[in-house]
Amino acid sequence: MEALSLLLERIFLTVFPLVAIVSTGFFYARRHNPDMTVANQVNIDVFVPALIFAALSAESFDLVKYQSLAIGAAIVVLGSGVLLLPFCKLLKVHPKTFIPPMMFSNSGNLGIPLIVLAFGEHALQAAVILFLVENVLHFTVGIYILDHKTRLLNLLRMPMILATILGLIWSGFDLPIYKAIHTFIEMLGQIAIPLMLFALGVRMTSVDFSNWKIGVSSAVLCPISGVVIALICQQFLQLDATQFAYLVVFGALPPAVLNYMIAERYNQEPHQVASIVLLGNIGSLLFIPLVLGFVL
Repeated sequence: MEALSLLLERIFLTVFPLVAIVSTGFFYARRHNPDMTVANQVNIDVFVPALIFAALSAESFDLVKYQSLAIGAAIVVLGSGVLLLPFCKLLKVHPKTFIPPMMFSNSGNLGIPLIVLAFGEHALQAAVILFLVENVLHFTVGIYILDHKTRLLNLLRMPMILATILGLIWSGFDLPIYKAIHTFIEMLGQIAIPLMLFALGVRMTSVDFSNWKIGVSSAVLCPISGVVIALICQQFLQLDATQFAYLVVFGALPPAVLNYMIAERYNQEPHQVASIVLLGNIGSLLFIPLVLGFVL
């Protein structure tokens, strides 16, 4: 009984801060209707790259340590799309509308803070690796699904990718960083996570219930498919218990908000994608505690 009580307390301590910040963004937006365009752009261009560089350039970062986890994350992303492809006919939805949100999860806004809160600050590097794998696949495979003419070299212009390359160079060559500069970069990076969560809350004010059936179906299928692929991966990757827990949590994450933005850009039924994304994130309030109970 005591063990169960401690587990429930740990789940609550993990989930409550996330829900509280998202709720703050939601209720603030309901009253003031803020335009988060600039804040989101600054977060993507400045704060998130700073977070990535700070995590990857740390003296304790070991890329080899996380290579199996990165492979597992890639399989979870791609495998979810393959596994759920037959459901497109069943749900009568276009694959270009349904599959990307099922593949590309909210590994930034929700995944990084969730993993750090659940497993501690030492899990930040693993969370960043999962986030990077998902984002690189999103801006390559994800964009290619919607537009076969996309230029993958555009990836090199993204601040997040540049920060990744620089972080790996600093870590690989064990280059020193002046303490004041390191503190400056680290402080910038610390803005990213709460701003991601607040922005998610603001975005959830635009929930579109006109396509609620596909949204509810997706809210169930997305985490189930991710967890199933993660369990299959473990059979041959044989990750240690901690990294396996990271991968399961990663698999259970809801669709990324970025799916809606990209669908809008490519005019791929953005209203349906909005329902899939936002109802999926609401559904995560049920699935995430269940998954945490399983892995913890």
